[in-house]
Amino acid sequence: MQSRLLHQVEGQRTFAVVLEQDEEVTAALQIFARQEDLSAAQLTGIGAFSDVVLAYFDWEKKDYRKIPIHEQVEVASMIGDVALAPSGEPALHVHLVVGKRDGTAMAGHLSEGHVRPTLEVIVTETPAHLRKKVDPSSGLALIRPNES
Repeated sequence: MQSRLLHQVEGQRTFAVVLEQDEEVTAALQIFARQEDLSAAQLTGIGAFSDVVLAYFDWEKKDYRKIPIHEQVEVASMIGDVALAPSGEPALHVHLVVGKRDGTAMAGHLSEGHVRPTLEVIVTETPAHLRKKVDPSSGLALIRPNES
């Protein structure tokens, strides 16, 4: 993983983060978020994966259903955020749309993925802090802006 600070003004920072072939994206971005002490940020990205696991939140089971894709895919859209988990650690929440060889698309929550050949991510930090709190009805840690 390579990164570069592109812009910084009044507590807002913008980074370019480029992941290399075979890196696992969620682990790499989690490391980056910890290294830069991110507490509130948004991210966007494009690139490609050799394989990826998407996830769909099953409301009835209150758990994620994994959707593995074992083929090269293009990252058509990657959007997400970083906020502080209830533990105080930076937590990623990323959604993807990936395109397959035949042009079909699949989408969902990013569980894991291996980069091939690159993934280019722009991370924009905001000066405010965002904190997640466990939502009793879903069991998920969700951003609560008024509790930050």
